[in-house]
Amino acid sequence: MSNSHIYKQIELVGSSTKSSDDAIAQAIARASETLRNLDWFEVTEVRGHIKDGKVAHWQVSLKIGMRLEQEP
Repeated sequence: MSNSHIYKQIELVGSSTKSSDDAIAQAIARASETLRNLDWFEVTEVRGHIKDGKVAHWQVSLKIGMRLEQEP
């Protein structure tokens, strides 16, 4: 059997009123509740909402890679 891995990639958008890091953590935490074998992530876009001259909300788009399970 080969030691190589095959991955499935999904795209998510995490959001937070605290920070971009928190938005990433929220997206990964939620995905890990229903998905298995999460291995990596890549941030593809960061944006936010401005209110009264301050950042009110962060939105972070990310790709998450899941390792596909191998047949026994």
